[in-house]
Amino acid sequence: MSKFVVAPHFRLQEWVAEEKGYFAAEGLEYEFRETMDSRDARSHHIGNKVGAYQTLESGRACNVSGACHWTMNVAASNGHGKLYADCYSVSPCGVFVPPDSPVKSPADLAGVPISVGYQSGSHYATIQGLEQYLKPSEINLSFNDGLLFSRMELLIDHKVPAASLFSGPYYFVEQLGFRKIIDTTFMMASMITGTPDPEDVRKFFRALRRAQRDIDLRPELFTHYYKKEFPLRFHDQMDTRRWGPGERLVFEPYTKETFEDSFEWIARHGIFRREEMGSGTYENSIFMPAAE
Repeated sequence: MSKFVVAPHFRLQEWVAEEKGYFAAEGLEYEFRETMDSRDARSHHIGNKVGAYQTLESGRACNVSGACHWTMNVAASNGHGKLYADCYSVSPCGVFVPPDSPVKSPADLAGVPISVGYQSGSHYATIQGLEQYLKPSEINLSFNDGLLFSRMELLIDHKVPAASLFSGPYYFVEQLGFRKIIDTTFMMASMITGTPDPEDVRKFFRALRRAQRDIDLRPELFTHYYKKEFPLRFHDQMDTRRWGPGERLVFEPYTKETFEDSFEWIARHGIFRREEMGSGTYENSIFMPAAE
């Protein structure tokens, strides 16, 4: 049997579990592999309307990956993996503008192009946040600016007027003085791909649970790990001592009600057509029941 592939995804937990030996302590036979090389932000500029769903559709090279729960639900419903229902996470996210931008409030974003990832967390969360202030026709999302680090780089270089950012980029642009216009924190879920042993999956998440407790207790000891996945051009500017812990794992069930509510929200907003959303059945989409 091949080794369980562990890959970080712009968050701290996998790095901490590796440092502390928690995967090994669980007896997990694993390979630690970076699958989203971000040393050059241009690697995240992957074309118009290419985002989290498309990377899941084409297959990810690890056994557990993370993305927004909306896209994970649709991907699992279409057979591109199985949703892990015993845990979800919450990621700080926001729409940022340059310090000299005339945009001062969410209402000022009417008609302003906002760089987001297509069918990715930033896509859904930006709509969810801004529809409190703007009509649908006033929310102008740009899908041509790539994944997370590409959007961040374009914003820093003043090539886009606004961008939705999470994880390390969220803290970095804040450090540089960019202004957060609205908070769009969102829920993320985990996808199981391949055919890993269910007990290996449980070992993996038990290790992450220990890592989460360490991060909660002393986040300042671990924020330096953001540099592991950041474009090299920014390393000398980064002061990760000022940054927060980012995405937080919540070891509570991702319920059928939550799954169904998210499906209805996606369909209502037309992000996927209903015929593209698969079975829409929770029981067929999850990897294992919430109770062991």
